[in-house]
Formats: sequence, C-alpha cells, structure tokens
Amino acid sequence: MWPFTSSKKDTSPSTREDRSKCWEARDKYFACLDRVGVLKPGDEKKDGACASEDKAYEQNCAKSWIEYFNQRRVIADAQKDRLAQANTQAANSKR
Repeated sequence: MWPFTSSKKDTSPSTREDRSKCWEARDKYFACLDRVGVLKPGDEKKDGACASEDKAYEQNCAKSWIEYFNQRRVIADAQKDRLAQANTQAANSKR
C-alpha cells in the first residue's frame, strides 16, 4: 500500500488536508500521553486515558503512519537521553 493513504480502503494518495488532520490528531494524542506521563503509545489504554485522542488518531492516520509515529516517539526520547549523556561526558572531559 502506498504510504500516503488513509487506513480506509481508499487507495488514492492522501491530500494535504488529510495529512494535516493526521498530524493534528497525532499531536493531540501525544500531548495527552505527555500529560498522563506515558512514553510508549498504547500503554495508557489499561488506565483508559486518552481514549478520544487515540480514536481520532487512528481514524485520521494510515496504519503505517501510526506505526512510524509511535516508533519515532520512543526513539526520539531515547536519543534525547543519549544526547544528554554525551554532552555531560564531553563537558567532563574538558575539565
């Protein structure tokens, strides 16, 4: 399936408007995850948090996009931690 299609059975490429809706839904969902202190999307479901945001996210984004965005969220957090450690080590080595 073409990566810019919606999760619907429509196989035509998504429009700029469709992509904007997806990104907006993703941002709202991730903001909710941040509020409840959840890093990995899906972990909040056991508490029932962010249900409406998750539903909008899944309705407005293609499954492949959701998988990509969710993986990027976890990877970006790990990279942030590694970058902070590298900066600390670099600062300590200059002493």
